[in-house]
Amino acid sequence: MSTLSARPARPWPGSATSRPRPRWSPSRRRRLAADAALLLIAAAFLLPLAWLVLASIDSDATLRVSAPGSPTLDNFSAVWTDEITFTPMLNSLLLCGGATILTVTCAALAAYPLSRFRSRVVRPYLLTVLFTTCLPITAIMVPVYGLFVQVDLIDTMGGTALFLAASQLPFAIWLMKNFMDGVPVILEEAAWTDGASWLQSLTRVILPLMGPGITVVMIYSFIMMWGNFFVPFMLLLSPEQLPASVSIFTFFGNYGQVVYGQLAAFSILYSTPVLLLYVLISRRLGGGFALGGAVKG
Repeated sequence: MSTLSARPARPWPGSATSRPRPRWSPSRRRRLAADAALLLIAAAFLLPLAWLVLASIDSDATLRVSAPGSPTLDNFSAVWTDEITFTPMLNSLLLCGGATILTVTCAALAAYPLSRFRSRVVRPYLLTVLFTTCLPITAIMVPVYGLFVQVDLIDTMGGTALFLAASQLPFAIWLMKNFMDGVPVILEEAAWTDGASWLQSLTRVILPLMGPGITVVMIYSFIMMWGNFFVPFMLLLSPEQLPASVSIFTFFGNYGQVVYGQLAAFSILYSTPVLLLYVLISRRLGGGFALGGAVKG
């Protein structure tokens, strides 16, 4: 009798406990809505890339995303010349590469005292540096252009690289300082005990341990400089010195006519160095700081 009384009573037909659960629960609807929103965002990013690939192999490309009737590589052959591609790409590599090296070097030297020395002026200085990143580049190009004319740096690759490095330096200092804060000071103190100077401790202890951070700063600076159009357009006047970010302007006609196929082919070639740079150093981005066991003992 006790066993029978312990069994749960069967629900009556039509009762609340016998009703089936709703097929579309609120949590499932929210999940489906989130998935649909992510699909829309992914389509917004993939649609221009699809047009870029399809238009590059279409001799009659337009702004519509459509498969070419007869795929061809004539657009790549038309832009695969020294004047259109090779010389501007070489100028871009020299300009952005030199400016990136200068930016990373100056950012490391500036971030070291900001990270290691405590002072009341550090925070106001960092806020001032952060404020300079908010200034639009078009607001300072007129005085910069006048200054470059006076010091005879106009139409020079070195002067343009110097200004590109200076424009990316504030944010690079912020990034470099944050990464440098993660390196324990005790490692430097051990190097100082062995007779190392501050420059030796920076180059032989700190910078090797913050390799991923330097890589992030380098990639960010290079990509921002690689896609910069306005600065080299204003400071470089000779056609043989123009980088690829400015020479791409030649595909746009004066009366609204655009060679879309050649523009897409050149855009693919133009984005190749940045993709290769990321692939070559992606392993360093995947690894953390090499501090495991460094402060033991």
